[in-house]
Amino acid sequence: MKLRKGDTVMVIAGKDAGRESTVSRVYPGKNKIQVERVNTAKRHTKPTGQTMQGGIIDKDMPLDVSNVMIVCEKCGPTRIGHRVNDKGKKVRVCVKCGGDL
Repeated sequence: MKLRKGDTVMVIAGKDAGRESTVSRVYPGKNKIQVERVNTAKRHTKPTGQTMQGGIIDKDMPLDVSNVMIVCEKCGPTRIGHRVNDKGKKVRVCVKCGGDL
């Protein structure tokens, strides 16, 4: 999976298309990510020992990686490429401008 926690992404499909936010959690086995304040569902919770306050809370649900694109600072939403830098380490690069992500 090419996306990591903390990346800025733009949603390109679904009810939240066009919104930009950061990745809060990554599920590599399921090929899904969780993005802050995107794909929010209402969750009805009972009051328990840990959360004394019950009621309806908003919960961010995972969405598929194919529905988001990483955002480059220079050129906007783009795909991710790879190259090896001078130290021999593999780095992620923007496909449009060639800059590091």
